[in-house]
Formats: sequence, C-alpha cells, structure tokens
Amino acid sequence: MADDYNKSNVDGVISSDVNVVVENTPRTRSARASYYDVLLRIIGLACTFIASVIVGVDKERKIIPLKVTDSLPPLQITVIAKWHYMSAFVYFLVSNAIACTYAATSLVFSMMAKNIKNNMALLVLVILDLLIMGLLLSASGAAAAIGVIGLKGNSHVQWRKVCDVFGTYCRHMAAAVVLSLLGSFVFLWLVVLSVLNLQRNSK
Repeated sequence: MADDYNKSNVDGVISSDVNVVVENTPRTRSARASYYDVLLRIIGLACTFIASVIVGVDKERKIIPLKVTDSLPPLQITVIAKWHYMSAFVYFLVSNAIACTYAATSLVFSMMAKNIKNNMALLVLVILDLLIMGLLLSASGAAAAIGVIGLKGNSHVQWRKVCDVFGTYCRHMAAAVVLSLLGSFVFLWLVVLSVLNLQRNSK
C-alpha cells in the first residue's frame, strides 16, 4: 500500500512537471506571438483607416468679412479649408491609405499563416513593416509641421495662422496626426515582434 501511495505521488509530480513544460513549449510561444501579431495589425489597420477617413472628409466653410474701405460695408467672403489644398496633407492621406492597405493585406497573410517559421517570410515582413513605419512617421511629421504653422503662423515669412478661423478643421487634422503616429508605433512593435521571432526560429 505504501508503494502504491509513493507511486501515486511520483505520478502526480511527474504529471505536474509535464504540465509546466507544456505551457512553455515553442508551439505555445509561437501561438502567443501570432496572436499579438494579428492584434497589432488590427490596431494598425484601424488607426490608419480612421486617420485617412478623418482627413478625407475634413472640410470647413467660413464666412469672413473683408473690409475694402472705411466708407463701404465689409464684403462677406466664403472661404473653405480642405485637405487637398496643402501638399503635406495630400502626402499624409496617401501615406495612411497605403499603410491601411498594407495592414489589411499583411493581416490576412498573418491569419492564414499563424505559425510562420520561414525566416525569409519573416524577414520580408520586417522590412515591409519598417518601411510603413517610416512612411507614417514622415507623413505625420510633415502634417504636424504644417499644423504648427496653421496654429501659430510664422511672422518671419508673413505666414498668418488659420486655426483661429478654421478651428474644427485643425482639431480634426490634429486627431488624424495622433492616430497616424499611434499607427507608426504599432508597426514599430510589429518589427520588434518579428525580430524576436526570427531570433527564436534561428535557435
């Protein structure tokens, strides 16, 4: 009876150890990395898509009084702010549209190949994620620079600020820039995750 008791204890210890080992198998780690990869690509897709939509529909119309002479009443002039009036915002919209398309394509690929063990495929993803991250950062920087000029102006070159007139337009554009920056950091995390997967597969 004592032998049966010791045997059951040994079996319990062995079973417990096996369970601990199973939880840390390479397959489990690969599945966890695949889950984070899919989640990050969904977030990147959402950020770039929303940023593109915000910029694409962002438009504000204002009626500004223009005084020609003191003897005449001011003229009521309608002015409109649109994204395609500034080349930096055009670049910003196109960049986010490209990033959104890439995020959707890579998301499908990542979901179809959940356990990617081909180092060449991972390397291609790293390079593409890095390019998209750089594209988003450059576009966000260009849009942010124009936004600062629109907010504060530049007295040295006689550029007047416009955000005091088109306040809603500027706020929408600022929200789009923040979302685009968030998307670029998401792709940065994807690069880090892919590099870690490459290191793990090479062992």
